[in-house]
Amino acid sequence: MDTAKLELAAQRYREAEAALDAARADLRAEAVAAMRQDPKRGDQAEVARITGWTREQIRLLMKAAERESDNPTK
Repeated sequence: MDTAKLELAAQRYREAEAALDAARADLRAEAVAAMRQDPKRGDQAEVARITGWTREQIRLLMKAAERESDNPTK
């Protein structure tokens, strides 16, 4: 069995997964920051358009961000 290719593929997968996790965290943080900065009508729709998320996903993200800001130690 040639494990060298398998090991390389597994390593690339782990690196890609880590990069995706970091990008997801960045996108969430930027979406929350955009919603909090000078809030106005239509912000949810604009964030939904840019991210591809539903407005319900954005509402849930904002609720989670509010809970985190209320309990920063958790």
